[in-house]
Amino acid sequence: MLQGLTAHFLTSDSHKIKNGETVLVHAAAGGVGQLLIQVCKILGAKVIGLTSSESKKQIAVSLGADAVFLYSEGWETIVLEMCPGGVDVVFESIGTTMASSLAVTKILGQVVFFGMAGGKLELGNPLWIIAHSKTIIGGDLWNYLTSREERLKRAKIFFDWIIDGKIKISAPTVFKLSEGKKAHDFMEGRHSTGKVLMIPN
Repeated sequence: MLQGLTAHFLTSDSHKIKNGETVLVHAAAGGVGQLLIQVCKILGAKVIGLTSSESKKQIAVSLGADAVFLYSEGWETIVLEMCPGGVDVVFESIGTTMASSLAVTKILGQVVFFGMAGGKLELGNPLWIIAHSKTIIGGDLWNYLTSREERLKRAKIFFDWIIDGKIKISAPTVFKLSEGKKAHDFMEGRHSTGKVLMIPN
């Protein structure tokens, strides 16, 4: 539910996706990334995904991404070749890729910043951002889930998409609680896609 409602508020509040827009999703095979692909497609957008491996690329493609590129492929150049004017919005969850995300965003476009999987934020030159009229927007889910009614309303939208078969939820990778180090190594080695669960022994 946390990842689902995150994908919902990012696409309905941080940047309201419009039919026909082109979006770029970082970490497209991750938990939120997988859901962002599917929600953006439901809302009528064209989706470009970025992943770190060929196997993750196939996951993103299977969920409906229109194009998926590897971080190692020089993705900035490829995206701008596909969209010479830039994409409408980038969903940025890495932090260290912020300057590149801004570079592939169109004038008057937005970068939605919601995570720092890369460990730090590298913003680039603020004057360049201003000169190109690009916007960085962020948000916290808990500023939107401010009442029981709001939580129920948003959860119903998301779970109706699942019930109607519009969103697929990937099976989690499960570790025993005693395998904590193994689970962390799995995530830090960039092998994870979707949820990683730890179950008490």
